Amino acid sequence: MSRRNPFEEIEQMFEQMSDQFGQFDDMNVPATQSLSVDLADHEDSFEVTADLPGYEREDIDLSVADRTLRISAERDKTTEEGEGNYLRRERRRRSVSRSLSLPEEVAEEEASATYTNGVLTVTLPKAATDEDSRSIDIE
Repeated sequence: MSRRNPFEEIEQMFEQMSDQFGQFDDMNVPATQSLSVDLADHEDSFEVTADLPGYEREDIDLSVADRTLRISAERDKTTEEGEGNYLRRERRRRSVSRSLSLPEEVAEEEASATYTNGVLTVTLPKAATDEDSRSIDIE
């Protein structure tokens, strides 16, 4: 009686799961993924950076309200191949999204964003607070 290595069995199960998850892409099921971001705290602003390769500027929606930054992007990809009387058409929809709570109030109307080479950078100036005010000496 030969006993199988349990690690081989586990590896085989992972391969089967991988194959099954790969089927979702072939079934044209929309794939929504969470978006990883970097949040930097500068003295007078927050800077959020997100990698969005393959998306066009028009594919990205960006909003800020109530100390929450929302980023979402969606793209459609269509592939067509034709040979003789046979035509194959595949459609894929990819989307990513993320809501990020900001640690402080921001000046929403002064927020700005750039999108260069697949990298989205959002600058959110911090809102003025009572602590930021300075006292004025009276002479």
